[in-house]
Amino acid sequence: MIGIIDVGGGLRAIFGAGVFDYCLDKKIQFDYCIGISAGSANVVSYIGKQRSRNYQFYMEYSFRPQYMSIRNFLRTCSYVNLDYVYEELSNSGGENPLNYEEIKHSKTKMKIVALNALTGETIYFDKKDMAQDDYKILMASSSLPVANKPYFVNGIPCYDGGLAEPIPIKRAMKDGCDKVVVILTKPRDHVRTPKKDIRMARLIRLKYKKVADSLVLRYKKYNEGVALAKNYEKQGKALIVAPTDCCQMKTLTKNRESMQKMYEQGYNAAVSILSFLE
Repeated sequence: MIGIIDVGGGLRAIFGAGVFDYCLDKKIQFDYCIGISAGSANVVSYIGKQRSRNYQFYMEYSFRPQYMSIRNFLRTCSYVNLDYVYEELSNSGGENPLNYEEIKHSKTKMKIVALNALTGETIYFDKKDMAQDDYKILMASSSLPVANKPYFVNGIPCYDGGLAEPIPIKRAMKDGCDKVVVILTKPRDHVRTPKKDIRMARLIRLKYKKVADSLVLRYKKYNEGVALAKNYEKQGKALIVAPTDCCQMKTLTKNRESMQKMYEQGYNAAVSILSFLE
């Protein structure tokens, strides 16, 4: 079984959109997909066979104030309006509907990662947790602490999957994958540090202690995940696809020129997938 993991990374995840567009162009079919945070959006558009769909979300919709803005934060305490993204835009009557029927009937297995904000446990959602015009699991996986309120699924407050399992390659192997492509949105040798996450943890600790604990440990989980992926890569079981340069992009940097460069990097870097799968 061939798997692919998209770790997300906010607007830097346009890199992954480029990777998946290349895969659709070359008819590369994965048996198993894991999406984390913004990577979950890339995964569902890929399974739905909707080439360039996410490119439009990054390059056009993200610049709309309804999508992400200080205005949103002042009104709702969420900088990114996930309801706008996954209801107004993505529903069947929306401006850019998700191809739910294709996803539902696809043979590709899907996992979407989120964090249980009460227990700190990892939640792995799958297709049975999603329905036509009900994309709560994607919103849960993409809800960034501090920038967003938690998103509730079945009464459980959830936060960004990157806090729970930033690079779930161990899970992919456990679920039966023989080979796994890992899409990163920072250079492969980037070493994450805890400084920024510690500051964020202080802001959320009183209300969600387990989320704060996960934030403090995120750097360790990420670095260990990359190291494990590199070990699998040496064995021929994994391929890391990562940008050589983040083009000065942080998680929520809105800059069309930088985003275009990240997309092109993703598309071009995906060429290595063909030889990896041979």
